[in-house]
Amino acid sequence: MTGCYELQHDIGCSNRTDQGRVRAPRPQARGRFREPMSTPNEPEKAPSAPTSAATSTEGDSLADVKQLGLVAAIGSLGYVFWIVGGMEMVERLAYYGVKAVATLYAKDPVSKGGLGITMDTFGTILMAWALVQSLVPVFTGGLSDRYGYKETIAASTVVKICGYLVMGIFPSYWGFFGGAMLLALGTAIFKPGIQGTLVKSTRRENSSVAWAIFYQTVNIGSFIGPLIAGLMRKMAWSNVFYACAGIICLNFLLLLTYKEVGKEERIARNKGGQKESLALESLKELRKPHVWSYLLIFSGFWFMFNALFDVLPAHLEDWVDTREIVSSLFGTGGTESAFIKFFIVMNEQGTEIQPEGLLNLNAGLIMLTCFLFGALSGKMRATTSMVVGTLMATVALFVSGYSTAGWLSVFAISIFSVGEMLSSPKFSEFIGNFAPADKKAMYLGFSQIPLAIGWTVEGKIGPMLYEKMASKEVFSRQALLKQGWDQAAVDALPQGEAFSKLVEVSGSSKWEVTATLYAQHGSSIGMVWYIMGIVGICSAIGIWLYGRWIQKLAAKKAG
Repeated sequence: MTGCYELQHDIGCSNRTDQGRVRAPRPQARGRFREPMSTPNEPEKAPSAPTSAATSTEGDSLADVKQLGLVAAIGSLGYVFWIVGGMEMVERLAYYGVKAVATLYAKDPVSKGGLGITMDTFGTILMAWALVQSLVPVFTGGLSDRYGYKETIAASTVVKICGYLVMGIFPSYWGFFGGAMLLALGTAIFKPGIQGTLVKSTRRENSSVAWAIFYQTVNIGSFIGPLIAGLMRKMAWSNVFYACAGIICLNFLLLLTYKEVGKEERIARNKGGQKESLALESLKELRKPHVWSYLLIFSGFWFMFNALFDVLPAHLEDWVDTREIVSSLFGTGGTESAFIKFFIVMNEQGTEIQPEGLLNLNAGLIMLTCFLFGALSGKMRATTSMVVGTLMATVALFVSGYSTAGWLSVFAISIFSVGEMLSSPKFSEFIGNFAPADKKAMYLGFSQIPLAIGWTVEGKIGPMLYEKMASKEVFSRQALLKQGWDQAAVDALPQGEAFSKLVEVSGSSKWEVTATLYAQHGSSIGMVWYIMGIVGICSAIGIWLYGRWIQKLAAKKAG
């Protein structure tokens, strides 16, 4: 949140979500390659001069490697891995403190401190945000490999602080746009450095569990961020941004606690000979068929995935009735407990769950159970795990468009979360595993290309579809016209205030008016999610076909 991750994601969660790993294998008996069984935190030794074995090494890196058991894998992880997880947790806490409520901030009327813009207009911000955050790592990943992971992490933290401060100081469309671009740039610089460090501190034998635990610690931050944002926005929207700026500063302290893994190797490599242009080097790697086809196929997944964080908050706020959830848990009067209202992110009356609270179930489930699903996915082929996860996430999107019932939304978010745990960590793990030993951060930067395509397209199309097919604001304006209002009066209403006016003139409660609007437009509202789901089905088919091709390619190279 997410969540989660982002990933990535920022990103996973992230969009919360973003991952990978591997040491360079060395030849063993029978022409196979296995990784050296060094200690988890032992710096990688400088690679020997390239030989004809390089081709075989690359071919073997496409094959799956038998994973250690859960307990053994956890025991093999050293302190650098945990520090990196902590840094990513802090970064995701701040990032999802903003990302989880960005849609709500955009929709909120100016009279309540929001931007007061349409979802379609907000989609323009998301599109630019996605382009910068996803494409920049493609070109800066190699910078982390050459100039240092810790240096790029520190630089990114400064940029991100500036982004949060700009959002808080300038509460306008252009202020948020500028802050989002800085936040996107900082995140783009941060990811290759943090993930490159993680790759250097793990081995292929523990990679599934390592990435699952990393994803899990990331989602601790993705879970806490929306809780803080939900509390801060009740006071003032600007408090959300200032709080996140303060939180991200903690990473400066964590940077002082460890020595960069593989630093001596990097320094020695940089001293030796003339270096090829990063752009040319990147293009050379991108020309490899198993690389560019991987990046293209997974674009559809990221289209579907980011809809959960960009569009679902609006759907939850507009249409989903959470009173049944609250009454089931706390009785008809809700709860007065300040802790519960903070932890679940409820309204001040304790009678409803706010959208970021309901969506935060995603990060919460991942935070608690991701290592279990990591162990489960370690028993599958990487692409099989991704196919299963993508199909589960697709089912969740179809369910989201089916009803306004709060418990059904809980079920959909839960199913999506399981699908995410089976698929999202595997994407970066997979590309990290077939990356050359001295190009880990570069390849992890490449992993942002499908995110760039999928999120950029969804960032514009998702909110646009919602605006045209599911927006309560649009339907409320149409309803006011049917009640006799003239067009000029409806147009004069500030953006985001049409539904409140409709409730006022109808004399009914907000939930009665919501039920009426949903009865009139339910099929159109559901269609938004069915379209997203169809993209998910196509993605799952593409991943399955890619898995079969990679399996044959690995067998051919090994033979």
